[in-house]
Parts: sequence; C-alpha cells; structure tokens
Amino acid sequence: MHTKPGSRHKLLALFGGTFDPIHYGHLRPVEALAQEIGLERVTLLPNHVPPHRPQPEANAQQRLAMVQIAIAEHPLFTVDDRELHRITPSYTIDTLEELRQQHGADTRLAFIIGQDSLLSLHKWHRWQDLLNYCHLLVLARPGYQQQMETVVLQHWLEQHQVRRPVELHRQSAGYIYLANTPLWEISATEIRQRHQQGISCDDLLPRSVQRYIELQGLYR
Repeated sequence: MHTKPGSRHKLLALFGGTFDPIHYGHLRPVEALAQEIGLERVTLLPNHVPPHRPQPEANAQQRLAMVQIAIAEHPLFTVDDRELHRITPSYTIDTLEELRQQHGADTRLAFIIGQDSLLSLHKWHRWQDLLNYCHLLVLARPGYQQQMETVVLQHWLEQHQVRRPVELHRQSAGYIYLANTPLWEISATEIRQRHQQGISCDDLLPRSVQRYIELQGLYR
C-alpha cells in the first residue's frame, strides 16, 4: 500500500481498549505520542467483548460515557463506538478492515498498542495481517521486556521497525514504531480497588470521570 510521493494524507491513529475505566495511563502516553510523531487526532475505540482479557465490570454504555467525559476538553481525542455494537468478540483486524475500506487504500492508518500487547501480538486473531492495514505504534509500558519471545518474532519486528516518525507519514501501512513515551504505571484494577476502599484517585483519572463512577455506583 504505497502512496505517491508528495501526496498529502493525515496519519489517522486509533487506540483500542476496554477503558474500564479510562485513566491517565491511557491518555498521557498517547498525548506524548501525538507530540512525538505529529498526530492531529487520535480515535479511541472502546472494546465490546475483549477476546484476550477478563470481561469489563462497567457495561458498554457506561464505558463509552466515561471515555466521552474524559476527552470532552481534549481536542486531540475523538471516539468511535463501532466495536460496542458488535455481539461477537472485538477483533482488531475486523475493525481495521472496516476502516481501511472506509478511508481508502492511500490513507495512512496507525493502531496504537502497548509494549505488553506487542509481546503477545502473535496470539491475536490474524495478527500477521495487521500490518497490511496499518502501522503499529507501540507505547512503552513499565516492567515489560524489550525483546520478542522468539528469534522469529524478533526478526519480524526488526524487519518492519522504523525509527523516524516521518516514515509513518510516507506509507499507508506496514511499519512498527517503538515510541519514546513516558511510563505510566496505572491499572484499571488499582482504580477499582482504590474506589472500593474509599481512597482518592485524583492522580489516576480525571475528576469528571470519578464523579460519573460515583453517580453510576460503579466498582463497589
């Protein structure tokens, strides 16, 4: 999927997650990534039924509402709720196929994942097809190794890795970029536990989202 030299297309970046609830560990590294590689907009994709993780405690409507509240004053972010309308597991490749069809072959499309997801990417549904549809932008995550699990997977990474952000803007898909983003050691599990114990979460997620959690009676 190559584009003509000199043609101008914005890099569309997507970031999927359960967001149960959304927190600064999601938002701050992505904000840093946007600065690092020149993203004008990042689309958040809340998962409906995540195939690789425990099922969310908040329902789809509540998780969508929390995302909308969290990004209300952040022009960098928008939200796409298409995965929440599925009754089947949320496979990233299905969404990427839809988006590629929607935006065309020349649009630069990128999917943001964490280092933890990169290390387990070979367990994803049709993982080897992902780079046919997008670039992968990898956020640093605390406590995870840098090397892939096997020599074959490490070779695959090195084969597709680029180190200059400009390369991501020159081709519509196919590259992996390991971002130099800050490490935010925050987990949704910690937030839910703190909430149950009545401990402040002001350092973990926006106060507006905390108010919604309290009003909805979530994570008790």
